Amino acid sequence: MARCDQGYLCEVCGDEVENITESDLYLRYVIGEISARELLSSPERHIRCNPTQAQFIVDEGFPPVVVEGMFSKTFMQPEDVRAREELVTRGWRRLQELFGQSISIAEYPLEEFRPKSSE
Repeated sequence: MARCDQGYLCEVCGDEVENITESDLYLRYVIGEISARELLSSPERHIRCNPTQAQFIVDEGFPPVVVEGMFSKTFMQPEDVRAREELVTRGWRRLQELFGQSISIAEYPLEEFRPKSSE
């Protein structure tokens, strides 16, 4: 099956990332970690297949992810954890809002990460 027919495959587990709500790639785009240009060349993963990032999503609709070892948020400063949880959770919620919408990809990111329009 062609890649466009199948969707993107997770580089970690090999399964299809079925939609934007479970896309680590689009989460990173929405929270300003990668540019729109990088969407075309960056590998895809399920959000849960990137536990280092997923541990910062704090929402009733997302079962918590616990990371053991040096990449656990328990080793970070509490104020850094709160800031990261706030950002990544807002990004995850944005992905839930985007599912099924027909808007420009430039409008996907959180407002503070959208390209500035020249006035």
